[in-house]
Amino acid sequence: MKLRILAIALSWTCLLLSPRGAQEVHEDKPNIVLMIVDDLGIGDLGCFGNDTMRTPNIDRLAREGVQLKHHISAASMCTPSRAAFLTGRYPIRSGMVSNRVSRVISTLGAPAGLPRNETTFAALLKRQGYSTALIGKWHEGLNCDSRHDHCHHPYNYGFDYFYGMPFTLFEPCWPDPSRDTELAIGGKVWLCIQLVAVAALTAALGKLSRLICLPWSFIFSMILFIFLLGYFWFSSYKSPLYWDCLLMREHEITEQPMKAERAGSIMVREATSFMERHREGPFLLVFSFLHVHVPLPTTTEFIGTSKHGLYGDNVQEMDFMVGKLLDAIDDFGVRNHTLVYFTSDHGGHLEARVGHAQLGGWNGIYKGGKGMAGWEGGIRVPGLVRWPGRLPAGKVIEEPTSMMDVFPTLVAVSGSTVPQDRVIDGQDLMPLLQGDVERSEHEFLFHYCGAFLHAARWHPKDSEAVWKVHYVTPVFQPPGAQGCYETQYCRCSGKLVTYHDPPLLFDLTRDPSESTPLTPDTEPSYNVVIQTVANAVKEHKKSIIPVRHQISELNQGNIWLKPCCGVFPFCLCDTEGNTSAVGA
Repeated sequence: MKLRILAIALSWTCLLLSPRGAQEVHEDKPNIVLMIVDDLGIGDLGCFGNDTMRTPNIDRLAREGVQLKHHISAASMCTPSRAAFLTGRYPIRSGMVSNRVSRVISTLGAPAGLPRNETTFAALLKRQGYSTALIGKWHEGLNCDSRHDHCHHPYNYGFDYFYGMPFTLFEPCWPDPSRDTELAIGGKVWLCIQLVAVAALTAALGKLSRLICLPWSFIFSMILFIFLLGYFWFSSYKSPLYWDCLLMREHEITEQPMKAERAGSIMVREATSFMERHREGPFLLVFSFLHVHVPLPTTTEFIGTSKHGLYGDNVQEMDFMVGKLLDAIDDFGVRNHTLVYFTSDHGGHLEARVGHAQLGGWNGIYKGGKGMAGWEGGIRVPGLVRWPGRLPAGKVIEEPTSMMDVFPTLVAVSGSTVPQDRVIDGQDLMPLLQGDVERSEHEFLFHYCGAFLHAARWHPKDSEAVWKVHYVTPVFQPPGAQGCYETQYCRCSGKLVTYHDPPLLFDLTRDPSESTPLTPDTEPSYNVVIQTVANAVKEHKKSIIPVRHQISELNQGNIWLKPCCGVFPFCLCDTEGNTSAVGA
């Protein structure tokens, strides 16, 4: 009998150790690939109505999966939206908000970041045996007290592997024609510094041991030369290009400044390599595109390929990369065992333009765009979910859903449990995606501009209506425009917003463009809706525990927090291009 039990135990051990056995053990835990694009407008995709932009790979994903037509971001700016995505909570709860003009982390020299006591879906899945990776944009902070502490590095939030940009793309990052020259000069200047330092040290030791006869003034002049050269070198590199436009692999800076147009290709290579290494699963890959944020670095292969200038070229290059990732999933034989999700962090940036050239996205029929927390164009995002064999292909869902729903959905499919010590605002999407229920679990959704609540929506359980109530809306400028072109981003408070009393009311099912506010004369339910939403807002605000506003109080740059791949301030390097790090 004992021998029989031992034989059974050995057979199970062999099965568990074999690749096929590993796949069977994880059969109930799918691989997960989450793709989040930066600043993509919902109207930029063929599957959401665009017939002039070529996005065949994303359109294929829509045909093969479930399309969420009423998918909402928790914020209309990058940092708070991504914080909500990672934690399943409104950013006001984690403090990833601001009551000032800037609503995103403004520099890698700022100590602001996602608080370490927040729990991300990556952390929960890691406990369930998932290999986890974030590749691409982070923008949730980096350092706290020194340039090397990496207190807000993705590793501290459940990710096993990171390659990408700890900050975000912005105008100085591309193009930079002087980059290669500066890297070459920087290496020679650093060599010069080292030679002078060795000479000064040798002279000082020789002087102290009386082996050589040199005046101390000469030795001190060499030391002064080193400090002056370092100071003038640092002073000549005040552009954010050198301190914020950089790439990291794990904890190591690989490019400073980065060569932005090749970053996307390297990211795809890194993602493919990660999936190949962990093809036996389960794995979680968050692929956070640098596309399609200004300045739109695009490779020469895609320049001029679209009908919409540089922005369209960048969108089509992004779609090509989506295709590469989907092909890798197929090539590794994990298609039927991989849940794929695709979205944008918020609406397209209407005000991004140079002259008459549009550099931001199109939000389709929806009013407003990036930075506008209430208007639908700022927060309505594409949502696509594919899981062959588990989710119906070609299904379209019109029910309100949120990017915060990703958190509890991944918790459910991985076999984990939702934290009970905090409010989780997202809902598990699986019953809705699989068709087990017809209605969204979201009766109310709240829309913040920084720390200020601007709007709320209500989807009554006994009605098809989706009511939207606006308490504050931005003042568009110049007058007659449909964006905030004079300030680049709309404001959240002060003189550049309008406070509505009574509030504006729309029914999004009848007026998705929010073009004509309802009144007591045109809508019999007006007073009931306004009062019901007001009560919901009141209850929601009671659930908010005050915490430190990271982006208000900690969003100032500090020299000692600026990352450096060498010996500060000699911080130029390119290990991807086989160029030795300056100061390494």
